[in-house]
Amino acid sequence: MSTWSSVSTATRRDNRMATQINQIDDPERRETIFRIEGEMFRADAELIGRIAADAHAASGHKIKIDLADLDFLDSESAGVLRKLGDDLVVEIIGTEIFLQSSVDKAERR
Repeated sequence: MSTWSSVSTATRRDNRMATQINQIDDPERRETIFRIEGEMFRADAELIGRIAADAHAASGHKIKIDLADLDFLDSESAGVLRKLGDDLVVEIIGTEIFLQSSVDKAERR
């Protein structure tokens, strides 16, 4: 498993939150999963796109981007992810869990 961290140049509440990207390779299924944690801004989504493209080029594996552990997603990064998801080799997963977690946090406030 490989791990990357990205600190976004965009700020939220005057501090920077890191985006952690964990790579999980499954050679038997010929897929690579990128599990994303933290907050995602456009620069983070673009970085994930480049990392995913490089991983696909190197291995030929189907790429899955797992958003289940994401805390925040801005609209610009959502657009970048949508374009990645339109690619036949990239699948966005974990969105239901991310959305439910967001709703739960909002209800607690």
